Amino acid sequence: MRRLGCFGLIALLAVLGAAMLAFQDWGGRGPLNRNTSFQVAEGASLAQTAERLEKAGAIRSAARFKLFARLFGASAPVKAGEYRIPARLSAADILKLLQGGKTLQRFVTIPEGLPSVLVRDRLMAAKELTGPVAVPVEGTVLPDSYSFQRGDTRQQVLDRMQNAMLLYLARAWEARKPGIAVSSPREALILASIVEKETGKPSERRLVAAVYSNRLKRSMMLQADPTTIYPITRGRPLGRRILRSELHAKNGYNTYAMTGLPAGPICNPGRASIDAVLDPEQSNALYFVADGTGGHVFADTLDQHNANVQKWYALRRARGEM
Repeated sequence: MRRLGCFGLIALLAVLGAAMLAFQDWGGRGPLNRNTSFQVAEGASLAQTAERLEKAGAIRSAARFKLFARLFGASAPVKAGEYRIPARLSAADILKLLQGGKTLQRFVTIPEGLPSVLVRDRLMAAKELTGPVAVPVEGTVLPDSYSFQRGDTRQQVLDRMQNAMLLYLARAWEARKPGIAVSSPREALILASIVEKETGKPSERRLVAAVYSNRLKRSMMLQADPTTIYPITRGRPLGRRILRSELHAKNGYNTYAMTGLPAGPICNPGRASIDAVLDPEQSNALYFVADGTGGHVFADTLDQHNANVQKWYALRRARGEM
């Protein structure tokens, strides 16, 4: 009897030991020694995923992972996508992560006013994206941060950027104020691209929009420097001062040599610049010049403007810039 009791105790201890090892293997700290990204392929089974987790060093045994998943885990399938698995994450929590579908989000950010050649550069620089992409038509991309997953194509992300612009422009156009200077969403986009390039100060956008709107209504030249630069570089930095010959060039964009709007947008304007064009400040201003603080001073008459220009020149001379 004593011998049977001893065997029973040994068996019980063995069972308890196995249970503790199982608990440790399933719910304890995992073997992964650093944070890593892990991709679950579309349609991958639990068994296939377990094999890849073992190869990645995230779990100790694919066979035990499958067994414990059936015994202790939820019945939901693993979801496709890229995941960030933290170091030492338990097998139980890895399963929850892959079943929950909280995938790793990557972003490509398009700042307001970025020209399309640089939009393409940013898409091409995102190494986790795949496939080629052409330079998008200027003005068709809505500046924002766009999430993507590893393996998405660059064209897919660009399509989302362009659809976002179409939707926002349509909604903004429906909410436009009466009596504005532009007569179509495309004209609004063109003028917004000029406003975007002319000021980086949010408080000025509606007033800059008012200046150009007033000029359009009076059939005055817009005389916007960024429109002179655009046909030279297609949006890339000029890196020098504008030449006098370039101010007289006739090319469909140079608003120093033509009245009305240029042939197309000169960048991808943001929401605030679009809104400013469709609801400009109530102002009689027709001119503006830099004030030396990053902003501008505005004038209703040419005499006022010339006086402001002389103040700007005096400030530049005092700074040693002229």
